[in-house]
Amino acid sequence: MTDFTTRPDIRGTFGVVTSTHWLASAVGMSILEKGGNAFDAAVATGLTLQVVEPNLNGPAGDMPAVFYSAETDEVSVLCAQGVAPEAATIAHYKAEGLTLIPGSGLLATVVPGAFDGWMLMLRDHGTMSLREVMQPAIDYARDGHPMLPRVANAIAGLADFLKEEWPTSAQVWLPDGKAPEAHSLFRNPDLAATYDRLASSDGDTREAQIDAARKAWCEGFVADAIFDYLKDAHVMDVSDAKHSAVLSPKDMAEWQATYEEPLSYDYHGWTVHKTHPWSQGPVLLQALAILKGIDLGSMDPNGAEFIHTVIEAIKLAYSDREAYYGDPDFSEVPMDVLLSDAYNAERRKLITDTASHEHRPGHVPGFEAQADAYVERAQRDFGVGAVAAQEPTMAHLTDKRGDTVHLDIIDRWGNMVSATPSGGWLQSNPVIPGLGFPLNSRAQMFWLDEGLPTSLAPKRRPRTTLTPSLAEKDGRQIAFGTPGGDQQDQWQLIWFLRFVHFGMGQQEGIDRPLFHSMHFQSSFYPRQAKPGEMMIEPNVGDAVIEELRARGHIVTVSEPWAIGRLTAAMREPDGRLSAAATPRLMQAYAIGR
Repeated sequence: MTDFTTRPDIRGTFGVVTSTHWLASAVGMSILEKGGNAFDAAVATGLTLQVVEPNLNGPAGDMPAVFYSAETDEVSVLCAQGVAPEAATIAHYKAEGLTLIPGSGLLATVVPGAFDGWMLMLRDHGTMSLREVMQPAIDYARDGHPMLPRVANAIAGLADFLKEEWPTSAQVWLPDGKAPEAHSLFRNPDLAATYDRLASSDGDTREAQIDAARKAWCEGFVADAIFDYLKDAHVMDVSDAKHSAVLSPKDMAEWQATYEEPLSYDYHGWTVHKTHPWSQGPVLLQALAILKGIDLGSMDPNGAEFIHTVIEAIKLAYSDREAYYGDPDFSEVPMDVLLSDAYNAERRKLITDTASHEHRPGHVPGFEAQADAYVERAQRDFGVGAVAAQEPTMAHLTDKRGDTVHLDIIDRWGNMVSATPSGGWLQSNPVIPGLGFPLNSRAQMFWLDEGLPTSLAPKRRPRTTLTPSLAEKDGRQIAFGTPGGDQQDQWQLIWFLRFVHFGMGQQEGIDRPLFHSMHFQSSFYPRQAKPGEMMIEPNVGDAVIEELRARGHIVTVSEPWAIGRLTAAMREPDGRLSAAATPRLMQAYAIGR
């Protein structure tokens, strides 16, 4: 492989932090420098990302993390994915005249999860005080941070709508009545005050103070402000109609973030750890299981054969995602079959030299109806051409939906955190007066059809796209991930395959051309699917693009350096650390020493 990369792999032994914004990475590194561990740094980094990338995540969003504790020598998952409100029934939404849950507004809101998740991590695995880890985010919200051009553009595109329909958001995002300039100093004093008050929670011990902040969030002044607003709120959303919330004080008071064991799969000596099927995390494991019997190492990692093979495996794995995944607390998900050698040997046979344009979930004994329901739904709602039946007229909200952030951190003791916070975007809902942040819109990932693993139901987790990763082999450990919705596990898969089969360094693998499939149904409103379509970066070369088209792929060529926001961090058995971050969008950064 070439030695040329856009940036070096950052190397050291003390600690590494990589995230989707340089300020957040710098905050995380500062926490390590002050003696904090990876969990302290992750919380400080995550809260700072809420301030500097408000179009991509917020306090009332959601956050899964996969982490390794050096103390226990165990990999665990933290689930900070809020559940559907108790009053969120299919009957209620259909009575509102809906066939899809809107991609914005109050009906799209589930219980806020991110803040409680960060607090749970800090309480149980961190070492620093609540004030120490929250202060950097408070400072940036109060004193200001340079506004990213992408955030400024998102706000400018929504300015008229915010003024007319979401005035509480206009007060925050349009200071002096106009959109902020790119790189201008932007402040959110209400968010600063909210976090300052939470950081001042009383408690006799560090743990008690953190629990007091969690209680203030879900039952105290934060919850009071949310429900004071919601009791009269009737909000315009992407369905081009106004709706009221179904979220209740009881919903917030009764929910807390939780821990669980990861779902793991062995691939060429690497054990890959992911979340369970309340997220799309297992789809990466399924793709690996399909590809396990193919000699990828003999292929050109940037060639048409490799790209075609990976794309076809992705289509098969994602079809199973659509048919089978959902909250395992409510639905039986046959993961043992979906990850079995026998099942994937049959799936592998479906990969030919020609691109498939069909939705082809596997048929698991006893679950055949779910596979049939997915194909029927795809044909009914989308058909050939893949345009959703409920095309929104409010394109400014549909096209400008939020995305996600990511962070990977390793400390000198060997603790590792990979987290993918999202939701609670400035585009998702009006800002709660006095708090400085909006609610989330994660419920859009439920269906309003009965009997599916992803059917809307009270207390059920939506099947999200959020999917951090951690892998280990012979004492070597690596954390990696990316924003990108349905593309998250596709870009991670490509990076991991190049790392495992071709020995690419972290930065080199990130820099190489990326691609993804758009074949399956999107997880986001209006739930579009584009059978046979894929997107690829142009630096793969015209010859490769034309060969993919000759194989039957409908290829869209992206703008240069436009796909993926991958970051990664690795620890060697002897304690050496390294990290890398994508140059795409010019904001992610890896720091370490």
